[in-house]
Amino acid sequence: MKKKILLTALALLFFIGTLNAHTLFLKLSTYFLAPHTDVTIALVNGTFDKSENAITRNRMRDVRIVGPGDEVVYPDTTQWRDEDNMALLDFKTGEVGTYVVGVSTTVSRIDLSANDFNEYLEHDGVLDILAARKQEGALGEDARERYSKHVKAIIQVGEERTGTYAHRLGYPSEIVPLSNPYDLGVGDTLEILVLIDGQPVAGQLIYASHEGYHGHDGEGGHLIAVETRTDDQGKARFNLEAAGRWYVTVIHMVKVDEEGVDYESKWASLTFEIR
Repeated sequence: MKKKILLTALALLFFIGTLNAHTLFLKLSTYFLAPHTDVTIALVNGTFDKSENAITRNRMRDVRIVGPGDEVVYPDTTQWRDEDNMALLDFKTGEVGTYVVGVSTTVSRIDLSANDFNEYLEHDGVLDILAARKQEGALGEDARERYSKHVKAIIQVGEERTGTYAHRLGYPSEIVPLSNPYDLGVGDTLEILVLIDGQPVAGQLIYASHEGYHGHDGEGGHLIAVETRTDDQGKARFNLEAAGRWYVTVIHMVKVDEEGVDYESKWASLTFEIR
């Protein structure tokens, strides 16, 4: 009996860890780079600290590097390799300026039991859909979800800042900084715009944090540094309270009335570094 309880508890812990490991990030050891230098950027599929598995090339719908002057490069699949549960992109920086790197995935589908779906909504912070299911008395209903993920990194090459940071990739879900993060420092405020299918989205939950943040609630659960919402214009603001590598995440989910699908989600993340 004790063994069964222990196995159940371990399974639950594993499940919760998996739920927390959904987010996709573009991550570098540093986002401050020298011109004309070989660089590796990791596509991390999990938490910001740990990747659970490498994204396969056939799931990469769009991969782009946008440099100064909005010059666009589309890396070849041969520039990717897999290592330590991550897909790694090797490329060479060009002239000085601010760069944007983006990866957009194809649409996938997942079928979840009611309990699994509710747990996922809670632990990944999709609280509006969870509240709607409670209000509708739908917590006992299984869910079929269609999802895709769209990620960006803002990189600074050399000292000269350029307007490339504001370049819009046109992904189904996109976080656009409204000022260059590399013009900001600790204690400054970053304003962002959240676009869904190219349009600003109001009331969207936004989460942001930085590497090394270790806030906890009264029950010992992990807290994220920033939780806020977009305003009526799809904009949100938050304080850059610490130096280091930062990430911003969005999960925009809606209920859909289609055969074979109950919900559609469009994920986005933005990464950069503050000194």
